[in-house]
Parts: sequence; C-alpha cells; structure tokens
Amino acid sequence: MTENDPSGQNAEQARPDGAQPDAEQSASWAAQPAPRQPDATGLGGHATPHGGAQQAYTSEQQHNPWSPQAQQTQQPPYTQGHQIPGQQAPYTPHTQPGPSVYAVPQQRQASGKSTSGKLLASVAAIALVVGGVAGGTVGFLTSDATGGSSVSALDAPKPAQQTGNAPAGSVESVAQKLSPSVVELQVSGRSGAGEGSGFVLSTDGYVLTNNHVVEVAANGGQIQAVFQDGKKGTATVVGRDPTTDIAVVKVSGVSGLTPVELGRSDDLRVGQPVVAIGSPFELAGTVTSGIVSALNRPVSAGGGSGGDQATVMSAVQTDAAINPGNSGGPLANMAGQVIGINSAIYSPKSSQGQSGESGGNVGIGFAIPIDQARRTADDIIKTGQATQTFIGARVQTAPTGGAQLGEITAGSPAEKAGLKSGDVVTKLDERSIPNADALVAEIRTRAPNEKVKLTLSGDKVVEVTLGGQPVTPN
Repeated sequence: MTENDPSGQNAEQARPDGAQPDAEQSASWAAQPAPRQPDATGLGGHATPHGGAQQAYTSEQQHNPWSPQAQQTQQPPYTQGHQIPGQQAPYTPHTQPGPSVYAVPQQRQASGKSTSGKLLASVAAIALVVGGVAGGTVGFLTSDATGGSSVSALDAPKPAQQTGNAPAGSVESVAQKLSPSVVELQVSGRSGAGEGSGFVLSTDGYVLTNNHVVEVAANGGQIQAVFQDGKKGTATVVGRDPTTDIAVVKVSGVSGLTPVELGRSDDLRVGQPVVAIGSPFELAGTVTSGIVSALNRPVSAGGGSGGDQATVMSAVQTDAAINPGNSGGPLANMAGQVIGINSAIYSPKSSQGQSGESGGNVGIGFAIPIDQARRTADDIIKTGQATQTFIGARVQTAPTGGAQLGEITAGSPAEKAGLKSGDVVTKLDERSIPNADALVAEIRTRAPNEKVKLTLSGDKVVEVTLGGQPVTPN
C-alpha cells in the first residue's frame, strides 16, 4: 500500500486492528468474491479483524493514499453494504430485497361434491364450541373457588397520556433532536441504484454522507433526498473523498432545514452510550442505540462499486445496530451531538445468503470520527475538493509487527524528516502502530502541517510535519 497515492489500486479487505495482512490471511469482507493478494512488490499492507467483516460498499479497486504513485493488486472479497472480513457497509443497493412480506397461502379448492369442506367446517365449529364451554367452566370454577369475581386487564382504564419532553440524555431525546436532520438518499446511475443516509449540515441544503453512498451518481446519475416530514429535493454531488469515504451533496429547492449539532470524537470513551439513525433496508428514520465498543480501530476497504480508491479509517467501533442503508447516517452521543458517520459493519461470511448478498448487523459497526469528517467536509464545501494528509512513503506490515516504510518519495515530508526505506514505525505520538493500515489510518486522521512524532524500532523518535494534497476522485 502507498501512503498517499492518487492512482488506482485494488481494494484491500477491511480489517480492524490486530490481524497480519499476508497473502494467506485475506478476510472475506463481503464486498468482492476474490481473496486479496499482496502486490507484486510486497509493499501493500492491510488490517483484518479476526473472522471477517464487510465494509460500507463494494469495491473493485483500491486507491492507495500513501504515495503519488498507485499500486495495482488483486482484489479481496468486499461487499457493498458495510463489510469487513466478511465486512459489510451500511449502504443498500436496490438489488437487495426490502423487508420480508409473508403471504397467506391459497386455500386448496375442493373438487366435485366432496364433503371434506363441510367436515372441516364442522370440526372448526366443534373446536370453537368446546373452547367456549371449557373457558366458561374454568371461569366459573375459579370464581367459585375464590369467592369473588375475576379481574381483567381489559376492564382497567387507559393510563394518562404521556406529556412533556423526553428526559434529557435519553435515547428518546436524541431521536427527537436528530431525526428531523437525517436524510434518506435514493441514488441511481449507469452502474446501478441504491439507498443510504445522510445528515443536514446547513439550512440551505448541504448534506454530509459517505462517498460509497453517492459515487454511483457522481457522473450523470440522480440523487433524491427525502426528509423526515416527507419533503423531497434533488441533490447534486459537491465533492467526495474515496480515501476517507466522505462526501457532501447539496439539495436544491429546500430551505429552513435543521442542521445537526456536531460534537467531537477526540474525547470519546469506550463504553459510553451512542445512538445511530438512518435508513436500514429502506426503513427510513430507524433509531438504534448501543455503546462505543472500541476506538481507533484501523479499518480498510475498497472504494465502492467501480471504484479504484481504497478507504482507510481510524474508526469508532459500536454495537448499535447498523445495517445496509445506515451508511452516511449519524452516530450521536447522548447530548444529540454527531460524533461519527456510520460507514461499515462486520458481517461474517456465514451470514450471507445463497445469492451472495451480505448479512446484517452482528453487533460490530464502524463509524468515521466526526473530527476527521468535519475537516474534510469543510474543504469540500469551500473548494470542491478534499485534502488528503500524507507523508510520502510506501508502507507494508513488518514481519515482527509495525509499519515498514518502502520507497520514499523525493521532496516528501518523510524524506525531509530523514526517514529511510526499511524503517519500521511502531508508534505515532502515543498511539501504537501494529501494522501498515494503522499507520495509514492515523496519518489520515491528522491535518496537513500537523507535527507528529514517529517512534521507530530501536526507540528512535523522528518528528514529521505532515503534508497535504487535493484528492482527485476516481
């Protein structure tokens, strides 16, 4: 994998922190059917959770953001919909069926002058009669034994109707605050159609979502935004960043929208409660709750349907129920502040149907931290392009752990800091770096011109001033 590469590369499997990315250990991320192999140079690194998960979209090729050069590789099994080693993203292609509807089977028709219909009717009548007699008998005996009349809940009056506001800090209050700002995005283009979620950033129609939700409509497709009150509007893509899976769209013909309140993700704590809102399986306005299960989880996956740029994020992991269609929707704290963008779910291969469709929620979801998304969205709205943070070096997972640097780009931040090919990075500031994806993810969460300290094997510390360059979408 390259640390800042605007050219195409096959998508890596999405894997949370902990697994080694060698050729034999490719995870089934439910996005592509073929297992991923390392690139020919052996410089591609990727992280995989134990067991397999699925990322928020199907990717055919991955963009490696670690170098100006792109690196081509075979593609692993990723599925569009939220998946990682078996991972699936919360985006619902319209080829996916909606909620199941159970039909009443047709009655068998009688032929000739058969008396079976009359017999069945008689049996039914007998059953009803017996049930009525037995019920009356039991009621009489019970009443007689206790010496009083029976008490029925049906006879009790209804309780007083709920009044007042929802208690502060409750799931109910978060839903009341955020739901008017959550948008269902119905997307179509030449390569297919789908449905996802987003949330309002401004009163005049800017909406933040995932790149994989809208990329199918990026070149001549259509996007329709549907709001909680039923209001609809046509949306256009303002800008998108496949490498961080972030996009901004603008809805036309609307005004007076309710923007969300953005929180912060740098002070999240494992165990704190969170709420997710979106449109899983086209069920708009669905609210689920859970906790922050883990932080800084390196997750990588391919760049969506027909895409060639990889997504790598240092994700917020949650057990709030997230399913295909939740992609792009908000993950909020109990003050109703958005602290992440729901983007991917872990979906084991065994949960996939015979048709190859990805499975649903198993309690492991991933969200893009809002601090990173906020910076990217601001760049897109102001300039039409996202800015990617980089150091200018190829990177692969070292055999003994850590991220081993390969080719160093001339004039890059890495070269200026004195980094050499073969150096193994084990920490970035105080964050442990167990593999290549962890280093990529941590660099991308930082801002251009930010100074970071890289600890190399042997405990050598090097300070690097991070660079930045515009992202050109695939």
